[in-house]
Amino acid sequence: MALIVHKYGGTSMGSVERIKNVAKRVAKWHKAGHKMVVVPSAMSGETNRLLGLAREITAHPDPRELDMIASTGEQVSVGLLAIALQAEGLEAVSYAGWQVPIKTDSAFTKARINDIDGTRVLADLDAGKVVVVTGFQGVDPDGHIATLGRGGSDTSAVAIAAALKADECLIYTDVDGVYTTDPRVVEEARRLDRVTFEEMLEMASLGSKVLQIRSVEFAGKYQVKTRVLSSLTDPLIPLETEMRSGTLITFEEDETMEKAVISGIAFQRDEARIAVMGVPDKPGIAYQILGPVADANIDIDMIIQNTSVDGKTDFTFTVGRGDYAHAMEILTSKVQAHVKAEQVRGDPKVSKVSVVGVGMRSHVGIASTMFRTLAEEGINIQMISTSEIKISVLIDEKYTELAVRALHKVFELDRG
Repeated sequence: MALIVHKYGGTSMGSVERIKNVAKRVAKWHKAGHKMVVVPSAMSGETNRLLGLAREITAHPDPRELDMIASTGEQVSVGLLAIALQAEGLEAVSYAGWQVPIKTDSAFTKARINDIDGTRVLADLDAGKVVVVTGFQGVDPDGHIATLGRGGSDTSAVAIAAALKADECLIYTDVDGVYTTDPRVVEEARRLDRVTFEEMLEMASLGSKVLQIRSVEFAGKYQVKTRVLSSLTDPLIPLETEMRSGTLITFEEDETMEKAVISGIAFQRDEARIAVMGVPDKPGIAYQILGPVADANIDIDMIIQNTSVDGKTDFTFTVGRGDYAHAMEILTSKVQAHVKAEQVRGDPKVSKVSVVGVGMRSHVGIASTMFRTLAEEGINIQMISTSEIKISVLIDEKYTELAVRALHKVFELDRG
């Protein structure tokens, strides 16, 4: 039978009762003949609790020690799940990331996976055991525990699936799949049976919280067949039903995808817009403005440069709202005088709304439909950016939900 990787989030592991349900679900798959690897997150809220303890001691704890502390949440989860699986009559063994080993770099609290040695896990699988591996963590070249950053358990699961050449990676969460948009904003939002990795990558980068963006990148790079589905269903539902549930994220574009021009509407509320006005238009000016911001580890997203007839240019870009104050301080204190800018303006109350779909490659008029719809709702577009399968606009934050609902309707995403 198949080699399957299951990943369970913190909500799925949130109590002893839910851990027992996870064990029942995994046991069902194992008894059907599948080789099973399970990657659980820490119990819901546990990582925040652990990191909070460290910050009660000091506001700036050492990153290596933070990883030492944070990694224990997943270690508790794998031990409890292995015990629950044994109670179901299965042979189960748990491993921390360093025992596999999952090899990472040394960027503590935000490490990246370099390699996974699957020898030990494959030997256990061949012996008929269920293997439970900590998500979110690995070991650096010096033997130190390193964590992958928030959402890293998704990345761990997909990376393990790639290393073991698993047939499928199932990401169990508290939602039953990927929707056309957030159902809390649009009641008519519809669960998608499948999306491409490209679409999922765009949606994850644009604010969809279903999957962590690094896990989608990993899945696309190594072509790991990935499915998002709910862990809150009855764990003993028929396997055939479960195997067809949720949303399949695939690297294959089939003929049915031609019918769906737009697959989803994504949005991010936590955006901020900054404009550096009246800058002399000369080579290197973009670097002189953005270089100091990038040096401060601030991510820059949408960029627009407008040049006037008087040889001056206005340079506008967006950053995350959490970085807004820092970026403005850098620009006003270090950049403005240096580049001879007339002024620096900012607006921390903007949001980004995007339409995403591989069907945009073969259909025209998507942008005009989007812009017309927003105009009819009285919503002003401040900035625009595009890719082959995405159009994003920056708007006033107070119009976010109105824009999402209007676009969802005009592109008929409520229809199957």
